[in-house]
Amino acid sequence: MHPELFEIPILHLTIKSYGLMMVVGFLAAVTVIRYLSRPFTRDPQLITNAALYALIAGVVGARMFFVLHYPGHFRGEPWWNVFAIWNGGLELIGGVVAAVLVIVLYGWYHKVPLRHYMDVLAIGLTAALLFGRIGCFLNGCCYGQPTDLPWAVRFPYGSFSYSSQVSPDLNRNRPQPYFTLPPGYFGYTNDRGEYISDLKPAKYLTPEQRELVTKGPYLALPVHPTQLYSSAGAGLLGLILYGFWRRARRAEALGRYPLLTKPGSIFSLMFVLYAIMRFSVEMIRDDNPFEMAGLTIAQLLSIVLAVVGVLLAVYFAKTKPEKLPAPKAN
Repeated sequence: MHPELFEIPILHLTIKSYGLMMVVGFLAAVTVIRYLSRPFTRDPQLITNAALYALIAGVVGARMFFVLHYPGHFRGEPWWNVFAIWNGGLELIGGVVAAVLVIVLYGWYHKVPLRHYMDVLAIGLTAALLFGRIGCFLNGCCYGQPTDLPWAVRFPYGSFSYSSQVSPDLNRNRPQPYFTLPPGYFGYTNDRGEYISDLKPAKYLTPEQRELVTKGPYLALPVHPTQLYSSAGAGLLGLILYGFWRRARRAEALGRYPLLTKPGSIFSLMFVLYAIMRFSVEMIRDDNPFEMAGLTIAQLLSIVLAVVGVLLAVYFAKTKPEKLPAPKAN
């Protein structure tokens, strides 16, 4: 786990791995969208502008979703901490919903062939998700349940996964920790003289304590690398959608539209396939609380996304194909 990759000398600014991978994902998504949208985009700058607005909306949406989902994190804190995204706290699914909404509105306003654009947007979003989940892995969030599989990963002392394992989690129906740490690992006085009852940061451990949590009996349990599952799933999802997109382009050229080939169908398929992937990965994650019927908020939203995707697919199948603008004269 490497939440901070390096520090910029003199400025003493640390580069966060999650933020960096979000930027890399954004650039990858823009590159994919610009390339695939060449047949129907007269002004590529529109695509770049839409992506920039989507990035801003995605960060705002991801933060808003986190704040609404975990209001307890901000009780007793200054109100401006709600905006302190550099301290962590983004929910990817909220960012995706906000970004998609902004892009659709932007495309409608500028009268781009919206359904065609939504199809390539779906493929671009998988590129962003692929790199974004690698950022989650480096940051240590979105961790999985303990497992003995050979590819399981073990996060270090003080990570989100470690803190969860040594504490009960009533929100996940777990009244006891996975393993018990001695009381000496809890409770410390921070640099401001405040007493904190939580797990001690590594810098407050004695050499003996540090030895026991890095090589001794208090190592974290190995867990599913759910972040990497999601990243690999996003890559596979992108390839599937690209294959369907190529099939749809051939169907459009022939003027015949079999199932899931009309413009907009790839976008609707993305909703369904992403919902299935996210719902499945949530079954082996160990961070999100259960909200209703033993399901997490992400699983509940996945059900909604799947239904929306099916409804959109039916709608696009029953409506006339969107016509592309005439190509520019040379």
